[in-house]
Amino acid sequence: MRTLSGIDTLPRGERIVCTVGVFDGMHRGHERVLRTLVRVAREERSLAAVLTFRPHPDAVLRGGAPPLLSDLAERASRIRKAGVDCLAVQRFDMAFSAQSVETFLDRLSDGRELRGLVMTAESAFGRERQGTLDRVRSLADERGFRVEEVAPHELGGSRVSSSRIREHIERGRLYEAARCLGRRYAVIGEVVHGDHRGRELGYPTANLAYGAPVTLPPNGVYAVRVSWGGRDPLRPAHRRDGVASLGVRPTFGGGARLLEVHLFDFDGDLYGERLRVELDRRQRGERRFASAASLVTQMDFDASRAREILRATP
Repeated sequence: MRTLSGIDTLPRGERIVCTVGVFDGMHRGHERVLRTLVRVAREERSLAAVLTFRPHPDAVLRGGAPPLLSDLAERASRIRKAGVDCLAVQRFDMAFSAQSVETFLDRLSDGRELRGLVMTAESAFGRERQGTLDRVRSLADERGFRVEEVAPHELGGSRVSSSRIREHIERGRLYEAARCLGRRYAVIGEVVHGDHRGRELGYPTANLAYGAPVTLPPNGVYAVRVSWGGRDPLRPAHRRDGVASLGVRPTFGGGARLLEVHLFDFDGDLYGERLRVELDRRQRGERRFASAASLVTQMDFDASRAREILRATP
């Protein structure tokens, strides 16, 4: 898959079928869109192209974006895995958002033959989101491309969406979030230096920092599977099970909300590494302990319990 820097860098002299969206989380609904995209592209003997955005459009249009479910590297890996030929990452700004639907389609067709657009009923692009499914259909015949509508993926009678998944995670419903995603939810961040208190207690931890706000579950202790290294996030060089604490560390006076991960059977330097922390199960909520010794006793139990949980789940 070719990764490109925006709409104008899509391959010239080619036939393309395109879909447009943020694809945050790459959930089951997104997977359905990409399967349709690849199928239609093959039918049209064209390249399957995805146009996505950075930053999130809401950050520009509304002054703030929702917390992310996945970073761009993970989204790109999953888009590649779906069989897409090229991914164009468009810088989203006010000028881009202000263009008309017709201008948007002109840019998609400039120097290349647009053979199709894959959309859902919720899809919209262009100024004031005027490029709806119905509007694009009205323009398709005169411009010579097909429009393929993708039905929403539903679970429990409700449409799977990134906002629904965020709500599940923030309320601690990890099983429901996993059903919508098609996999367990993972938090991704870079390991940074902390206060080394975990090492002093016999449980060295990797502290994660995020490049942008990410969706987090309620504070507490979680059994986790951790991966890192390699060029592709979906094919990591290293994997370890572990136990993670999310919260403000009330036993030591509180502070910023942190995700701290202890890896089982690991002794090494992870500073600067990008960790993917897959949340398997919440074991308990965060609470304050009377002393460091009582906290360590609980941590021993938490680690043992996490090992049991992870041994019992694939």
